[in-house]
Amino acid sequence: MSLIDQEILSCLPDLRAYARSLTRDRDAADDLVQDAVLRMLNSAERYQHGTRFKAWAFTILRNRFLNEFAARRRQQWHAGEEALVRLAVAARQEEGLEMVDLRRIFHELPEEHRSILSLVAGSGMPYEEVARVLSCAVGTVKSRVHRARGALVRLILAEQAPARPRTRRLGAAIRASSRLRPP
Repeated sequence: MSLIDQEILSCLPDLRAYARSLTRDRDAADDLVQDAVLRMLNSAERYQHGTRFKAWAFTILRNRFLNEFAARRRQQWHAGEEALVRLAVAARQEEGLEMVDLRRIFHELPEEHRSILSLVAGSGMPYEEVARVLSCAVGTVKSRVHRARGALVRLILAEQAPARPRTRRLGAAIRASSRLRPP
């Protein structure tokens, strides 16, 4: 097994999680990861050894999403997994319900907010690597994360309006969102 193969295997779960946050669909995420991995393998000679492989891989995945899947997503409508998550409710498992609520609210965020939060919190990448993936300054990453967290909190608080029955669970979801802090 080559070094590139080992690197790909080590970051595959993070790539898949990031792809799911971008596409909101398990099948589309798998297709995106597969496409990105093929691109990595085909351009393995371009990878500069000694640099951060994970940042290189995330950049390829994000670019593939922006080039291919974003255009397709605008043209297609999927009931997808999100509709199923709304129907499925685990009995007597408050934390599971809180995470379902948080996941649903998270997917209501615009793509740029979901993307930055997934890179920083989901993959645990430091701001400097996220800046390399997004081709922007570290300060820009920090301000985008700040705006994305603010938008997430506003959505959660909007769900807590008196007309909504899930106030208690969403209060816990706000506490869970505090886990979205970078390392």
